[in-house]
Amino acid sequence: MAINGNDILATIRQNREKGFRLLVSCYKKPVYWHIRRLVVNHDDALDATQEAFVRIFRSLEKYNGEGTFSAWIYRIANNEALRMLDRNKNRVFQSLDETANDFKADQYIDYSDVEAVKLQRAIHMLPPKQQAVFNLRYYDEMSYDEIAEVTGSTANTAKSNYHQAKEKIVEYLKSND
Repeated sequence: MAINGNDILATIRQNREKGFRLLVSCYKKPVYWHIRRLVVNHDDALDATQEAFVRIFRSLEKYNGEGTFSAWIYRIANNEALRMLDRNKNRVFQSLDETANDFKADQYIDYSDVEAVKLQRAIHMLPPKQQAVFNLRYYDEMSYDEIAEVTGSTANTAKSNYHQAKEKIVEYLKSND
């Protein structure tokens, strides 16, 4: 049986601690990977994931049932990832090549797959908000309506951002053959 947002919310209402454990068990991995794809660094992703769950838990009363529960969770996680990127914007980031050993350790990317490496480079050339939209559509397979909920935009804007990101990625891949 799949657990949905209503099940989690009902469990939280009955027992906050048990409900929070259920929330984390259902969303920890997908939230971590969404954040990780944006911030790249494992430690930063762990920090942002932890902060996202703290914010989710503190904000549970504010969830009003509009939109999907998962999109609401991703919105908080996405905002936390963007905050992390903003905090670290002055920090000199290592290239994907320089951090290859760190990535190999936790299988962020298969460095034997040349196309996967190129794709990651192309994605990380995008502005953070376009990265988020691309990742939500491509990796998390969200609809444009859900992406709009996560990013605080419209479905048309999400669709436009995704297609712009896709075009930039294709252009990058073609020019870096």
